[in-house]
Amino acid sequence: MLKVPLFKNIILSETEDLLFINKPPHISSLDERIAIAPSILAMAKKYWPDAQLCHRLDKETSGVLVIAKNAETYREMAMKFEAREIEKFYHAIVGGVLQITNKTIELPLSITRNGLAKIDMQDGKKAVTIVNTLKTFGHYSLVECKPVTGRLHQIRIHLASQNFPIVADEQYGGKIPKLSRLKAKFKLGKFENEQGMIKRVALHAYSLSFLFNEQQLIVSAPYPKDMEVLLKQLEKFDSI
Repeated sequence: MLKVPLFKNIILSETEDLLFINKPPHISSLDERIAIAPSILAMAKKYWPDAQLCHRLDKETSGVLVIAKNAETYREMAMKFEAREIEKFYHAIVGGVLQITNKTIELPLSITRNGLAKIDMQDGKKAVTIVNTLKTFGHYSLVECKPVTGRLHQIRIHLASQNFPIVADEQYGGKIPKLSRLKAKFKLGKFENEQGMIKRVALHAYSLSFLFNEQQLIVSAPYPKDMEVLLKQLEKFDSI
């Protein structure tokens, strides 16, 4: 059963006009037709009735999410996102040893009938992601991604296109990371099935920054527990 935190416990910072939260994984940004947990928007409106999400994160993605506390701020933030005035950085754990600095991936994307992204050189919309390696392990890498554009699943498909899909992102070729592949003499109990070291796409909206009311706002979000645990396991059992 999904444990939903109190909204006040996921607030990173708050101003007169804006709320910054650390969105937990597995919780939808907006209301779903069939839901097992309240959406971020529903939680935010209970905390602040006029709250509106300035952008969205995929259900499985964790990290910084910006919420406007009034209609005027919502309109201003919408224009900032449209004008690409908001700098965003995501952290992802990918399969394979990837060592790059300021690698620009520019591949146009379109959406399939099933709601997935695909590279479409003929009719796709421009999509640009800048990638840097933060740390490498024996079989995995921690990377930072800066999406210049904001297409659906952009980071996921761009990393997959380079043969470095995000771990546990099975829709785009990522594999579930298993401890048995790393740990010598790994044993399971007689009636146990091995669980993955993480159960969702290992993607985290780490930070964002933008100018608001002549003040530079920079907000970052610590990793959630599942991503922290995965990195600790990689440090312990997959160090180079």
